[in-house]
Amino acid sequence: MNQTSQATSAVSEAQRGIRYRVLLVEDDADIRELIRYNLAQEGFIVEEAADGVQALEKVKRRVPDLMVLDLMLPGMPGLQVCRQMRAERETTHLPILIVTAKGTEVDKVLGLEMGADDYVVKPFSPRELVARVKALLRRANPLSEPDSGGGAYEKGRLRMDFGTYQVFVEDQRRELALREFELLKFFVQHPMRVYTREQLLDMVWGRDTFVEPRTVDVHVRRLRQHIERDDANPELILTVRSVGYRFNPEALG
Repeated sequence: MNQTSQATSAVSEAQRGIRYRVLLVEDDADIRELIRYNLAQEGFIVEEAADGVQALEKVKRRVPDLMVLDLMLPGMPGLQVCRQMRAERETTHLPILIVTAKGTEVDKVLGLEMGADDYVVKPFSPRELVARVKALLRRANPLSEPDSGGGAYEKGRLRMDFGTYQVFVEDQRRELALREFELLKFFVQHPMRVYTREQLLDMVWGRDTFVEPRTVDVHVRRLRQHIERDDANPELILTVRSVGYRFNPEALG
């Protein structure tokens, strides 16, 4: 997204009176202040927590619209906080942006597999971080988009309610993270066609995000665990070697 589009988005949100609440979980006071300042400059309401226990207490009192989470926290590690957010129904769809100095591929994959929606490595650009926060919030709040709507999908053992973000497999509710839901929604709306990882990033994550193609693999793996009869031998989300993925609704029965 260019600067003009970002400005237009910010203006439209201000006109609608939207002020998103961000919980910033970071033990380094200087970094916490840097992030807080830049988010506040963009109109966000920022709450702060210096460790994981404090973060969970704040979430219990009021669930934020998004969490910015450091991994290396005193007491309770950030990954444990992330895992607990995904385990609770009230925070299953809470967008989580990890900001950490742990930047290896293994660290990124682990963070995404624990339920994070995006991953920023320190040192970071404050402008990029703010752009990622905005992108996650746009995905998490589709009702603020002019072309959004409800609707549903039902075939065989799979049922999805696009308005309430509920997914049922063989009448059993599955708790999907926001990005997993959006990816599955895209697949069921575009069956049989093969999409590359880059195409999926553009159409599900958005062109103004900064995540890597490997992110798609992580989310597909997690999604298969929810909807496949045997995620080791998938029949719904099929891998097309050297290309990408396609959704096969015929396997739903």
